[in-house]
Formats: sequence, structure tokens, C-alpha cells
Amino acid sequence: MDVRKLNMSLLRSFREGMAAALDVLPQRVHINGLDERKNGIELYVSSDGPGLGEPLPSREVIRSLNINVLHRSLGPFGVTGVTSEKNVLQGQHERDNVWTKEGFYAVVIFLTIFVIVVTCLMVLYRLKEKVELSDRQFKEPPGQELHLTPIQVHAPQPQAKPAPSMVRAEPATKPASAAPPELPRTPCPATSEPRPIPSPSPSPFRMKPSAGLQERRGSNVSLVLDMSVLGSVEPLSSTGATPRERVAQEYLQAASRTLSRQQLRGAVLNTQNLHAEFMNKCFYHFSIETEMYHPSRLINKHLCSLDPHSRVILKTKNANDPLSSYINANYIRGFLGFERAYIATQGPMINTVNDFWQMAWQESCPVIVMITKLKEKNEKCVLYWPEKRGIYGKVEVLVDGVRESEHYTVRHLTLQSHSLKHYWYTSWPDHKTPDSAQPLLQLMAEVEEDRQASGPRGPVIVHCSAGIGRTGCFIATTIGCRQLQEDGTVDVLGIVCKLRVDRGGMIQTGEQYEFVHHALSLYESRLSADAGQ
Repeated sequence: MDVRKLNMSLLRSFREGMAAALDVLPQRVHINGLDERKNGIELYVSSDGPGLGEPLPSREVIRSLNINVLHRSLGPFGVTGVTSEKNVLQGQHERDNVWTKEGFYAVVIFLTIFVIVVTCLMVLYRLKEKVELSDRQFKEPPGQELHLTPIQVHAPQPQAKPAPSMVRAEPATKPASAAPPELPRTPCPATSEPRPIPSPSPSPFRMKPSAGLQERRGSNVSLVLDMSVLGSVEPLSSTGATPRERVAQEYLQAASRTLSRQQLRGAVLNTQNLHAEFMNKCFYHFSIETEMYHPSRLINKHLCSLDPHSRVILKTKNANDPLSSYINANYIRGFLGFERAYIATQGPMINTVNDFWQMAWQESCPVIVMITKLKEKNEKCVLYWPEKRGIYGKVEVLVDGVRESEHYTVRHLTLQSHSLKHYWYTSWPDHKTPDSAQPLLQLMAEVEEDRQASGPRGPVIVHCSAGIGRTGCFIATTIGCRQLQEDGTVDVLGIVCKLRVDRGGMIQTGEQYEFVHHALSLYESRLSADAGQ
């Protein structure tokens, strides 16, 4: 008989016939399955006990089988043979016995050793990479010591030809027999770290790690700007800006390309022209040497441009100490050239958190906008606010409340006696621009509403990591939206160039320049929709 033709009634009869042949109750005979390939029926017999019971060994079942009764009871089924194959439950039971306690421990020990070996190999590989990278970055001619010292301002002197591919400050040529002059030492605040011995530095971009340097910088990561397009770099002069600086400043102040609403919609469709405009007209910053020669560059994480006319100066008791009054921050003009509408700054580091909160208190800032995660591919910014209450230098910061939204978090803070809001925008992806400008426009609208509601308060603080890329996008978009709202036109080129007058390098890439246009085009479409309604 073909097992595929068996139904429940026939299977019940087969079970009863097998029970009769084994001289057991039918409840002890269990049909496990049908083997179509062998045209057979798999079954097992359970022990005589409560419940399902354990399966009996197949040999014992065959010994107790009465062949005559079997053929008489199952004659219609055409049984041709009985084999002692393991059934599923019996096989599973026997397999379970294989996993002894000793075998389990052996497997666990093997896996543990394997994971430890793989982890050690990965750690060794990463250490090797770091050592090789450190050797490439900090390798210098043998026997040459590197120490750090403020640069004393002298009259312009002949200067060696700089390297063509990046900015290098070469010391002025002096007679070989002349001894280096003594530089005046300025009093500095007492620190727990020993200070480096003053000695001329051959280049601010090639520094060996020395005692206390890492702590002063807060990070070994720096933003390197390729300034080869600017030609040679003039030294910092006490007589004022160099001719090249004056020409660059005049150009950035005068650059303009006003777009109507229709022209703005057309501009975003031609991304190639936007990138070309950015490289040819915007990428013209000029005051990187001011930052390079500033004695406080060692507490900078990023070597971006700090223009003296717009630099934020901390109020300190010691006016003669440039380090105590220094912070990497610039005042930024807003809509219609409104002075000190914003402060663009780098993300606070471990050794600059107190300075950051002192600046927020000193300038009476109503809003802080943070457009970066704490860590992306490397450390971008430290967690500089408390969970509930913290004291940073002489400034007490209280967190009064937290509100979560989809793209940013809002914290209500109290500094000493005045309140401010802290916006933490986390939807900006690493090393690229957002796919949609909608969340940034939502953040911008809420910040503008808070700024206007604060009345005659200080500037809005905006920072990312270096304080020039995403920070520039936010400020440029805010000013452009005001232009579209008030005038019906927008001058993105003029906005970006004027931002770069106040803080060099604002809007770092052509992609960010394009993103500002897309954000303004989206805002313009909303204005048009509102006007239509």
C-alpha cells in the first residue's frame, strides 16, 4: 500500500494492529511520521509509565513483536519488513546525552581563547597604525628641539620663501653669529602643568608632542586649511593689514549677486555653477596668519581664522595676559549688517569649557545653538553642560528643563541670574550635508523667535566643531530667510563673503554653499504658498 494514500482511519487501524502485535495498549504506540521515499511508517513505543513516557529501545520492541499477530492484524497494509531505525524522540534524547558538562566547558573555553586572540591582534594592529601615523606627522630632523613661545612683533624683515602647498611661518633670517634676543615674558595664570621652555618654533604646523601640550589643546585633531592659492604669507605687522589683506577685505565686502525668487529657484537646479561660484568668489579668506602668530593658538583645537576686528575678548583681571582673555570666537553681523547678532565659536574642549560659559555670561547670550554630535569619526566637542547643576569657573549653570523633539533637544538653562535656551541639533550627518533642509529651517524659526522675544539681549552663540562649516550654514540661512521675508530677494554670495570678513573660512565646502541655496529655496516656496493662501 502507498503510504501517501493513508488517512486518519487507516493510521488508527495500523496503530491498533501494531499494539496487538506488541501486546501493549494502543496509547503506547506513537506514529512519528510517514517516509514516502521508503514507503514506510516511522513509529516508536513509549514505556509503561504516566504521561508520554520515554521511548523504548528499538531492539526491545522488535524482540517483543509477534510476527504472526502482525501479519494477521496488518495484512491489508502489506507489511514487508520491520527495521530498528532510531525514531526522532529517541535520537534527540541520545543526542542530548552528547552535550556533557565537560564538553560544554571545552567549547566555552575555546571560544573565549579565540575572542581574546582576535582582540589582541586588532589592538596591536591599531597601535601599529597610530605609531606610524604619529611618526609621519611629528617626525623632524634629529637633534632639533621644539618649544613654544609667543611671537614678538617687529618691523617687517626679509623672509625665506615659504612652502608652496601650505602656510608655513619661517623665522626671519639673522646673522649666523648673532645670539637670539631675549623675549619679554608675560605673566600667565598658575597651572598644575609645567610650562614649555620658550624657544623659537620653526613651523606652527609641525609640532612634537611635549609636556602639557595635549592638555592645553584639548585634542590632537586640527583643521588644516590649504592656503596655497593665496601665495606667500606676510608676517603679522604692527602697522596694520598687509596690502593683500586689504585687497581681500575690500573684495569680500563688495562681493554681491542678488537673486530674485525666480532666479533662486533656477540657481538650485544648476549645482555645477554654484560650486564654481563658491570656489572662484567665496574661497578667498585672508587672515589665517593672524591666528597662526597669535600666542594663544595652543588652546585652539582648530586653526581657523580669527579676525582681530571681530574677535571676542574675555574680560579678565589680568589685561596683560593674552591667554586669559582669549577664546576662539568671533562676533558675526546679522541682517542689514546688525552688529554682534551672533557669536561663531568652536565646540568647547575640556580646557575651554570655563571660558565658553564665561563668554555666554559676559555677553548675556539668550540662545546657544550646537550643531554637532559629541563624537563622529573623532571627538567633536565635550559634554559641556551639567545634568542638573554645575559650576564652571565663576559661572553657575542650572538645567531647569529638557524638551525632546525629532531632530534636536532644547534645554532651559539659568546662568547666575539670567535664563537662556540651549538647542542641540543632532540630525546633521558626518562629512556631508543633510538630505532635507526642513529640520534646519524649523530650528532656525524657533531660535529666531527666542532671539526676538529676548529683547535687547546679547548675541546668539552658534557652534559646531570648528565653528565655521555648519555654523556658517546656519547663520547664512537665517540671514537669507530674513532677506527673502523683508525684501523678496536674497544675496547668498554677499552673505557668505561678509561672514568670511568676520570669521575666515565660514562655509567650508561647495556642498555646504549648495545646501544654503536649497534651504533658502525651500523657505521661498513656503513664502509663496503662504502668499497664495
